[in-house]
Amino acid sequence: MLEIDRLEVRYGGITALRGISIEVKEGETVLLVGANGAGKSSLINAVMGLVPAESGTIRFANADLSSLSCDRRARAGIGYAPEGRRVFPSLSVTDNVLAGAFGLGRARQSEALSWLHESFPLLAERGNQLAGQLSGGEQQIVALARAMASFPKLLLLDEPFLGLAPVWIARISEAIRAMQRLGTTILMTEQMARPALKLATRGYVIRGGEVRRSGPVAEIRDLALADEYL
Repeated sequence: MLEIDRLEVRYGGITALRGISIEVKEGETVLLVGANGAGKSSLINAVMGLVPAESGTIRFANADLSSLSCDRRARAGIGYAPEGRRVFPSLSVTDNVLAGAFGLGRARQSEALSWLHESFPLLAERGNQLAGQLSGGEQQIVALARAMASFPKLLLLDEPFLGLAPVWIARISEAIRAMQRLGTTILMTEQMARPALKLATRGYVIRGGEVRRSGPVAEIRDLALADEYL
């Protein structure tokens, strides 16, 4: 579903990604694991079109994304939950979620909201509350729901466990499993390898903007858990 070939991303004179190649097949959950600054978020942002690629190609569902803007990539079926939640604090929980389904029409929005309320009861319980008044873990649920509201083919999750207490890591993990049960393909970045490895099918260990190892979770577990990557 997603094919990245020899991708290079630069910020001024700094090279964030050095010829990275990865593949995410339909129905998989693939993990990008590595320390802060390894290049994980740069890869996710390049897929979403938030940063330009210096070289290399990104293909989604057999189509080259290089000429597509962020909003066109979203309409093509890519959902995105950014690092650090980034909810709209002055909007209600419901309005935050529906922002992810903008342009789908009322019937489709209603369907999305109904499914999300069933999967994540918090959204119904706090629907009228301002998102900025929620805890960090609650805001992460809202951010995930917003990304799922359009029923994307591919979901990009950037550091979904960042700064969360264990109880919220468990709840976010269950939310991700709910998406997996829908058949959603997921590409996820994470520094906290231990809970993320429980959700992934395969993974890539990234360091210094390069892939150092890849394979099934069982094959990369020890390297992913090594202190130098966390």
